[in-house]
Amino acid sequence: MPHLEVRSLRKEYGEFVAVESVDFAAGKGQVFGLLGPNGAGKSTAINCICGLLRPTKGSVRILGHDVVTEPKAARRSLGIVPQELALYEDLSGRHNVAYWASAYGLRGGERQRRVDEVLDAVALLDRADDKVSAYSGGMKRRLNFACGIVHRPRVLLLDEPTVAVDPHSRRKLLDLVQAQAEAGTCVLYTTHYMEEAQELCDEIAILDHGKIIADGTLDELRRTTDERDVLTLRGNFPEARVPPILHQLDDAELVRLDEHLLVLALPGASGRLTEVLALLDGDGVSIAEVTLAQPTLESLFLRLTGRQLRA
Repeated sequence: MPHLEVRSLRKEYGEFVAVESVDFAAGKGQVFGLLGPNGAGKSTAINCICGLLRPTKGSVRILGHDVVTEPKAARRSLGIVPQELALYEDLSGRHNVAYWASAYGLRGGERQRRVDEVLDAVALLDRADDKVSAYSGGMKRRLNFACGIVHRPRVLLLDEPTVAVDPHSRRKLLDLVQAQAEAGTCVLYTTHYMEEAQELCDEIAILDHGKIIADGTLDELRRTTDERDVLTLRGNFPEARVPPILHQLDDAELVRLDEHLLVLALPGASGRLTEVLALLDGDGVSIAEVTLAQPTLESLFLRLTGRQLRA
């Protein structure tokens, strides 16, 4: 059974359809990325998953519990780290985490131990008794994360958890996400930072105009969009001799050629280096350096949506 299951999700506002036929599932220990440009319907989908909005059609299940018909059971296993900080700035960091621990039923010594554990995990134990109003932006983000995991959720929703933080805090937060997944938590991750999604996510769904237009692992998305690897070779390349040689590679695209540089776009280039180098051997060609670059998630996203994620 998937930890998080979204089926045929649809949300209407009058005649406007914000989300239509959204389907995906994520399991134990998986980081699932939900990406989309502004206005794609991502926030609406997230609010339906949290139970803040009631779907027009379809269902959301958390550990098999429907968020509409079994809201208490579903939310008991759900942790949320919202983009907007959900903190009481006049209280200490410790009291903020303790409040959420109590809200999820932790009491007495167990609550105290767990509060200290998560404050230590987010590197705030030494500032636990300071008011949140005295925290930096990065510290507040880390405290926000601590509040979302204090009850050991089995499904964790992270909505832009690293927005507007310093590099040190971003690295710490990314490590915390990875640690949650390694502990068996199912993580739904949304971000505007492509490099984060590429680093963390086991699978990715790209939402645009209310629909999922592509989903799968990064390699599967590359195959879906027919994105090609870029092979850059440096050396000596007689310009009159190289093009006829490359005709033997039917699916290769010549991007650039000059006396000392050859750039090719080639599907599956990582598994075809021997073939390419064998074809180029001889005829005055010499190769001093070879560099292979695969398509990034950002280039795939741009090709699929026609927009940058920050658009």
